[in-house]
Amino acid sequence: MQNTENSPQNPAANEPGAAPVAENAAEQPSLDARLAEMSDAYLRAKAETENIRRRAEEEVVKARKFAVENFADSLLPVKDSLEAAIAIQAATPEQLLEGVHATLRQLSQALERNKVMEISPSAGTKFDPHQHQAISVVPADQEANSVVAVLQKGYLIADRVLRPALVTVAAPK
Repeated sequence: MQNTENSPQNPAANEPGAAPVAENAAEQPSLDARLAEMSDAYLRAKAETENIRRRAEEEVVKARKFAVENFADSLLPVKDSLEAAIAIQAATPEQLLEGVHATLRQLSQALERNKVMEISPSAGTKFDPHQHQAISVVPADQEANSVVAVLQKGYLIADRVLRPALVTVAAPK
């Protein structure tokens, strides 16, 4: 009688990994179920990640929209004051000047609430190219490269330069 296990008709029997193949075949349904479970978990995680990204984008859009809305809302009292001043027919120059000062205070407060701050360096302050724009260099009795005069105030918004202050700068001696 011939030994069929080692015969060329059953070549897998001669290979050292033949027994594990049979064990793996028995585990195949379990592995397929695990693969399906992990594939499902992956797809769910991918969908959740996409939902989080989409929600984050929507939140950024809303934040921008409402930031502008809040800023505009803080300017409405200024507009109301200007309209009230125009409506007064017989206002004296003193009354108009008082109203302009009050309106300027309202505007300044609205800007401050929205983190818009003035850049108005005093004379003698060292020139800062990040916050100042030199319009001219003039001979002066102060340290070179220091501010001599402010021609126009600058503004910061949340530590970012919105507009640099226009200044004249002392020339080197």
